[in-house]
Amino acid sequence: MKKTILFALAFVAFATASFAQGVLKFKGEKHDFGKVDQGKPVTHTFEFVNTGNQPVVISNAQASCGCTTPEWTKDPILPGKTGYVKATYNAAAMGQFNKPVTVYSNAETPTVVLTLTGEVTPAGQPAVAAASATPASPATPAVPAAQKSAKKARKKACVNC
Repeated sequence: MKKTILFALAFVAFATASFAQGVLKFKGEKHDFGKVDQGKPVTHTFEFVNTGNQPVVISNAQASCGCTTPEWTKDPILPGKTGYVKATYNAAAMGQFNKPVTVYSNAETPTVVLTLTGEVTPAGQPAVAAASATPASPATPAVPAAQKSAKKARKKACVNC
């Protein structure tokens, strides 16, 4: 009888301890910068709250390539307290971008993917280009020089993207 009671108590203690974890609740997991001037880095801070009952430690935040640099709260985030993951995109390559930053922690969900999106446009250029004075032939659509140079810049700026 005593063994049964001890076993039941040990089981309950183990089951309770296994559910004790931190939980990261981000205010948002995606940020759209919209249009960004080429060569002007942009930064967004993703804030979160530990809604669990144990401290959370972020062990790493890893960007998909060298165009994006993450920083994060290094100290343990106690239950009810806030932390951050700040990501900076260098905006070197023209065109659309979609940059994931993967956050690793000891939380209930050990990996969370945060995303930065937007479009890099030429610095000092109006957002909408004026129509060409000479219409393009319907058989061969014109490709603006800026678009061609953007592809070259994108390849040079971030080979791993």
